[in-house]
Amino acid sequence: MTKDAVKEVARVERDSMGTMEVPSEAYYGASTQRAVLNFPISDLRFQRSFIRALALIKHCAAEVNAEFGDVEEKTAKAIKDAAMEVADGKFDSQFVVDIFQTGSGTSTNMNANEVIANRAIELLGGQRGDRKLVHPNDHVNFGMSSNDSIPTAIHVAALIDIKDRLKPALQKLGESLNKKSEEFMKVIKTGRTHLQDATPILLGQEFLGYSGQLERAVERLTFAEQRLAQVALGGTAVGTGINSRPEYAGKVLAKLSKLAGVNVKESTNHFQAQSTMDEVVETSGVLKTIAVSLIKIANDVRWLGCGPRAGIGEIALPEVQPGSSIMPGKVNPVIAEAVCMVAAQVIGNDATITIAGQSGNFELNVMQPVAAYNLLQSIALLSTVTDNFRVKCVDGLKATNRGPELVERGLSLCTALVPEIGYDMSAQISHDAFESGETIRQVALKKTKLSEKDLEKLLDPFKMIKPGLE
Repeated sequence: MTKDAVKEVARVERDSMGTMEVPSEAYYGASTQRAVLNFPISDLRFQRSFIRALALIKHCAAEVNAEFGDVEEKTAKAIKDAAMEVADGKFDSQFVVDIFQTGSGTSTNMNANEVIANRAIELLGGQRGDRKLVHPNDHVNFGMSSNDSIPTAIHVAALIDIKDRLKPALQKLGESLNKKSEEFMKVIKTGRTHLQDATPILLGQEFLGYSGQLERAVERLTFAEQRLAQVALGGTAVGTGINSRPEYAGKVLAKLSKLAGVNVKESTNHFQAQSTMDEVVETSGVLKTIAVSLIKIANDVRWLGCGPRAGIGEIALPEVQPGSSIMPGKVNPVIAEAVCMVAAQVIGNDATITIAGQSGNFELNVMQPVAAYNLLQSIALLSTVTDNFRVKCVDGLKATNRGPELVERGLSLCTALVPEIGYDMSAQISHDAFESGETIRQVALKKTKLSEKDLEKLLDPFKMIKPGLE
């Protein structure tokens, strides 16, 4: 394409550094275009939930600025309408700045300001770029700074995604695991510690442990939500609130809470809120913990279903796809494997967020975009993989006869003999049974004075699943 052709499809916009050519169809302006040229790093862009959160902040801010008389009512109305269109996703293609950009997220804040300003100009009947009609800084950004609006958007986006996606997914998985627990409460099996046979347990009790992990995951998320609820808006540049009214943040956040469906309030310490991302780090830690819980559950499901003939095979997993390109009839636990891979990604994201969190220098953290991207990705991945695990794996799990069949042959049944014959004699019986291939019952009948009736009572596996002595 020739230089003349480029000029034909471009228009000239202006920012504080001067003029800049931008694509004629673009709604963003000069500052955004500079960022596009400055950061040709990756194909990673802010998620839809972040763009929505930032646009909702601009929408509520415009309304408050009109109420204070700081922005003319007509201008504020156009900004509000434009911001809502952005929040609804109509201009997602216009958010073109790389995640790896200015550490405060200023480039993305200006991207939002310029898109909203230019759309507002159109709504007022003007031409894009007419900063006298609607100015991205003086009007759209009035009362705030990138340094308080970006961290606020991070918190709001995370809160919305946790409330609408992750919490429901975890709660539903927990309910499914609890149903399986009830279904499997009559299925006896061999417990395992150190991957070795241990005393009997009910398959339902094993699944009760899994449902308990999900119950506690939701509790941890609730705590993280409480921490995220305090946001930085109102601190402007360095936490002092310069160029913003004292009542501004409270009014904006009250409107934002109603609009977004999550409760947010002004931080009690703006200097902490802008110079750190401690709440983001903390939330990521909760997400990592949830990922670790899911690895535990998914791997147990894989192991319990391994076989079907040469492995444990105590449960049967739903068959969702052929497992091998060379071995006919092979079916693999692919849904559980996907869970583990997502968990690995979330743990990696947490490492990035940890590094980002320690990058607060004096009055500002300068790794906010990458922390935001990783946090929101972790929430999204955990949400979708949790639902997928529930629907395509957990709900279809079936108990087999393998667990009950192996209990009688379990060497750890000898534990029930300890109160009657002592630890040493019980250990000897276990050793002899292992060497001979006999059962604990068979060896105990020969080596002790216990009768068949005594052993029937002592070695009843269903009596071993509750604590205490009779």
